[in-house]
Amino acid sequence: MHALSSLFVLGTCAVQAALGLPDAALRAKREGAILKRSVDSFVQTETPIAWSKLLCNIGSNGCAASGAAAGVVVASPSKSEPDYWYTWTRDSALVLTGIADAFAQNYSASLQSTIQNYIAAQAKVQGVSNPSGSLSDGAGLGEPKFMVDLSQFTGAWGRPQRDGPPLRAIALTRYARWLINNGYTATAADVVWPVIKNDLAYAAQYWNQTGFDLWEEVPGSSFFTIASTHRALVEGAYLAAQLNTTCNACITVAPQVLCFQQTFWSASGSYVVSNINTGTSRSGKDLNSVLTSIHTFDPAVGCDAVTFQPCSDRALANHKAYVDSFRSVYAINSGIAQGKAVAVGRYSEDVYYNGNPWYIGNFAAAEQLYDAIYVWKQAGSITVTQLSLPFFKDLIPSIAAGTYAKGSSTYQSILDAVSAYADDFINVAAKYTPADGSLAEQFDRNTGKPISAADLTWSYSAFLSAAERRAGIVPAGWSAENGKTLPSSCSPLAVRGTYAAATKTSFPANQTPNPSAAPAPSPFPTNCADASEVYVTFNERVATQWGESIKVVGSVAELGSWNVADAPALSASGYTSENPIWSATVPLPAGQAVQYKYVKVGSDGKVTWESDPNRSLTVQSAAGQCAASLTVNDSWR
Repeated sequence: MHALSSLFVLGTCAVQAALGLPDAALRAKREGAILKRSVDSFVQTETPIAWSKLLCNIGSNGCAASGAAAGVVVASPSKSEPDYWYTWTRDSALVLTGIADAFAQNYSASLQSTIQNYIAAQAKVQGVSNPSGSLSDGAGLGEPKFMVDLSQFTGAWGRPQRDGPPLRAIALTRYARWLINNGYTATAADVVWPVIKNDLAYAAQYWNQTGFDLWEEVPGSSFFTIASTHRALVEGAYLAAQLNTTCNACITVAPQVLCFQQTFWSASGSYVVSNINTGTSRSGKDLNSVLTSIHTFDPAVGCDAVTFQPCSDRALANHKAYVDSFRSVYAINSGIAQGKAVAVGRYSEDVYYNGNPWYIGNFAAAEQLYDAIYVWKQAGSITVTQLSLPFFKDLIPSIAAGTYAKGSSTYQSILDAVSAYADDFINVAAKYTPADGSLAEQFDRNTGKPISAADLTWSYSAFLSAAERRAGIVPAGWSAENGKTLPSSCSPLAVRGTYAAATKTSFPANQTPNPSAAPAPSPFPTNCADASEVYVTFNERVATQWGESIKVVGSVAELGSWNVADAPALSASGYTSENPIWSATVPLPAGQAVQYKYVKVGSDGKVTWESDPNRSLTVQSAAGQCAASLTVNDSWR
């Protein structure tokens, strides 16, 4: 069916060219209208298929998820070549965010049950000890994937994966806010918040420690992870205020995360280097960055470049760089002109399954442009900067930098051109979608044949999200307007969290829409309401061998009450051979005298204490501000 549609489009375009229409703009408009009808047809046909296939992959009642626990999102029914019969924290959270946003638009009892089962499953899996660690210090939350029965996966893998906890916090926050808006605040506080709280604590504690790239292949710092962490902390701070509690670490750490996020931008290349500190030779042009743009989209901040909004000049310049990196690497893109959509994948150097286009890549490339169109229409104007000019010139060669208001011919020409460009990315995916509408993970770079994992849940979710944005359906924002201000200087501040198993996992019945019960909006918290604690940063200068770690143990519970097993570990994120600094920021009770020491833990678990006497400090009284802090600089003795 889709092949016939494509032939019809090509044939019609050929006739128009032969007729030699004198008005190029009119010809482009007609071609865009034909493309739109083709994509309209694909979206209409594919949408019910995608919903059905997606829900089939969620346990325990999903038709393709037999054996999976209730609420578990199975990555794919494929159990060999490749084996995707697992549940990934990241993939599941992205899928559930889409479900929660769709649910908020149109109430569905069955979707509500799916969301609630997911939350109960995540409460359980947070407590499952695994190769990344356990819940006691939060480390286990960074485990990338689990078996579909929620038991640990013990095989070799790229771990820890630090995007899972913030993405899960985002997914759960979407449902928590629906509960609040419909008068069920107690349920959000008692059942959902304890799970979110663990993930926010992880995000604030581990954001600046090495993890893996989005694809779990190389260690380093990921743009997608950092941006997702920033969103989770900002949205989490606002949710806490709605629940009449606080997330002081969220308020304190979020600006520093956003500050670090800016370092991924390559001014010389005009694109995001999606993975840094990796030691690999990749260019950094990666689907990671486009996914970041659409998953941190908040129309309330317009085309803000600091938070990398879809219509920002940085995001549009990056879109061009990303797409252009695939124009010459796939045979199926041969002969496609500049400014026309092509098949896109993860990154051009990809070798997984020989490196191919991914369906989520084409859907994400389209979705970013639909997001941009939505904001431009809301704003009533479009600004073309020198940075974004090359993106626009691919579509309208005669365009110049400037601001074009609604009602002008250029404004409408931009909307028409970008809409057609976005539709064309969908049309490329449609061309290589089988007649039954099934979406695999990839399609072959030479033939377009679907390959790798069949019925990938993320592929269906990505299609549905793009289709909704195309229709102008946009979820509520995430308070980005309250989190877009950069601090005067960057700091690697990370706050040690406290973790506790979420034990309440049953939801009250009959919590149906009740918008009349919506409370008045809460103000976004700018200060730490809790003045009883101070963030104390311990900097210990000590040379260590590979496999060794440093802990600070002391006389208060926050320092383990002299129990090394419960003491906070310090991070080596700032360690160099010239300046071997281990560091951790720990909230300590204000106004209290504390004794402490550092210990060295060997790779075999052997503990070495530094020499006597105990160190001591008096924690200064907090002033009620998030900046209430104290730094101690020590050297091993």
